Amino acid sequence: MTVESAPDADATAPEAPRQVDGRAALDEFVADNDVVLADFYADWCGPCQMLEPVVETLAAETEAAVAKVDVDANQQLAGAYGVRGVPTLVLFADGEQVEEVVGVQGEDQLRALIGRYAE
Repeated sequence: MTVESAPDADATAPEAPRQVDGRAALDEFVADNDVVLADFYADWCGPCQMLEPVVETLAAETEAAVAKVDVDANQQLAGAYGVRGVPTLVLFADGEQVEEVVGVQGEDQLRALIGRYAE
């Protein structure tokens, strides 16, 4: 699956989380956006479901683009990033992984994390 990007992808991040499948799609999404929050989740994970509205709000209200990665469908990708538990959030800035947090995080904590890297 490829990630569709708007013609002005560099100007604004997508306002809704994007489902990403596979390493190539995640790499492309990270390359197309300055700051990316990748949410490694599982449908069966209660804490992941609790985090969902926070992730959606961050996608809509911050400079970060949000990628959703289903760890059950993307086990190799999750393994490549050392994901051992869900939810795991990986933050990319300028194409590089800069932060990783495991477990449910508060919206304020995640906004502050994104704010350190967003312009």
